[in-house]
Amino acid sequence: MSEGAAAVEDRVTPEQVRGDPEVSGLIRWADQYLEVIGYTDHGFDHVDRVARRAFDILRQLDYSLREAELAAIAGYLHDIGNIVHREGHPMASALMAWGILERLKMPLEEAAIVGGAIGNHDESNGDPTSAPTAALIISDKSDILRSRVRNPKMINFDIHDRVNYAARAAELKVDKPRRLITLQLVIDTSISTVMEYFEIFLSRMGITRRAATFLNCDFKLVINDVELT
Repeated sequence: MSEGAAAVEDRVTPEQVRGDPEVSGLIRWADQYLEVIGYTDHGFDHVDRVARRAFDILRQLDYSLREAELAAIAGYLHDIGNIVHREGHPMASALMAWGILERLKMPLEEAAIVGGAIGNHDESNGDPTSAPTAALIISDKSDILRSRVRNPKMINFDIHDRVNYAARAAELKVDKPRRLITLQLVIDTSISTVMEYFEIFLSRMGITRRAATFLNCDFKLVINDVELT
């Protein structure tokens, strides 16, 4: 997509989407639903990180500003469908986002890219079909943080919480000259073993690798200074 795909004065911006009252309400309510059923944080902190990281991935790889903005918009909207149900939330999120973007008068071509990115961001049935889709997948699946665990007391019972809580540090690096995207994790193995990490995240790393390939990059996972291929 060219820089001029949407007139600068008319384009829907990530900041506009993030600040929209309907979007803010849906992010908040969807996260409240997930809190009730015991899922990790999917609120404003999560979508802010995902949106910012998706934007940065594409800009660091010299994709257009507008493609990066569409990736960020998808990042803000990708989890609002959790207000309907956790299962199938990418499709619900995409359909709900379509109405919002139509109200904001986003051009059809751009809304289709954003909707496709949202609908394909989950490892269960997603595929990288555009640069914004690939960036959203990578940014979402790399958001592994101890702070996302709502109740540390549950880590003895829930493997998802335990694996996230064990992540003392997570850093995503984009090396443009080498066309290499690296996720570096520091895991506290007294809380969760590396094997438990793989039990939960193997499918997520699979779609992340496909997303990196779509961006003409290799993907590398490093845990506790050990490269895992």
